[in-house]
Amino acid sequence: MAEYRRILLDGAAVQVVRDGQYLVSGDGRRVAAAEAVHLPPVVPTKIVAVHLNHRSRVTEFGVRLPAAPTYFHKPTSALVGHGGAVVRPANCKYLNYEGEVAIVIGRTCRGVPPSAAGDYIAGYTIGNDFGLHDFRDTDAGSMLRVKGSDTMAPLGPGLVTGWDFHGKRLRTYVNGALVQDGSTDEMQWDMHYLVADIARTITLYPGDVLLSGTPANSRPVQPGDVVEVEVDGLGRLANHVVAGPLPVPGEFGAQPTESEEVVSTALGGDWEFRGIRPPARS
Repeated sequence: MAEYRRILLDGAAVQVVRDGQYLVSGDGRRVAAAEAVHLPPVVPTKIVAVHLNHRSRVTEFGVRLPAAPTYFHKPTSALVGHGGAVVRPANCKYLNYEGEVAIVIGRTCRGVPPSAAGDYIAGYTIGNDFGLHDFRDTDAGSMLRVKGSDTMAPLGPGLVTGWDFHGKRLRTYVNGALVQDGSTDEMQWDMHYLVADIARTITLYPGDVLLSGTPANSRPVQPGDVVEVEVDGLGRLANHVVAGPLPVPGEFGAQPTESEEVVSTALGGDWEFRGIRPPARS
């Protein structure tokens, strides 16, 4: 196993290798990991995320999974690195964390079966699939503003190669308190399946990222909160929430709302997946 990070070093974006508590650049410069300014560890052309994959999340919403996974897209402009700020606009209230494992593509991938997909994965990192549920009423289908607004895609701290995704714990903390506790073993579709499924119709390029789903208990956070996602063998991704000084402009476009659907989804209700609710028992 090896861990690669990207940091801002003397004004340049530099890839470094972690050596214990230090990060080492190709020219031998060393910087303490705790003092480094981290960038997202990869530069993807696309970020694809699965809607629902962890069984604890399925149970929380009281639904059944569809026959195959469904996905949404997060623009690359949403990326932020380890230690960076996640910005909640001034007129938004429902900013939710979602700790996840992120798959990073290593080779151009198209039309491969799940049995071969591992050969196209460079490694794994940690993602936090933040969402502004205030926009769920208008973007429930595409999730564009919900999940794609600026700073909604923290990634890091590093890209870890040679990591076995089986049996790994995933935990999210808010201000040091445990709020999510899941395992990769509760995923309905594993990492290889997700890569192969997307690559049936979409070419994946080196650096592209697939977010593999979150466990139960995604909830809103507030400015001033520190959110950390820890995954066995991948480290700990930390970000802090800040208040945006400006509201989303109100003179045009859809506005943040606080409907039953918005509140229910943000607080763990059942609106998001009502279309796949299991039949009532007789």
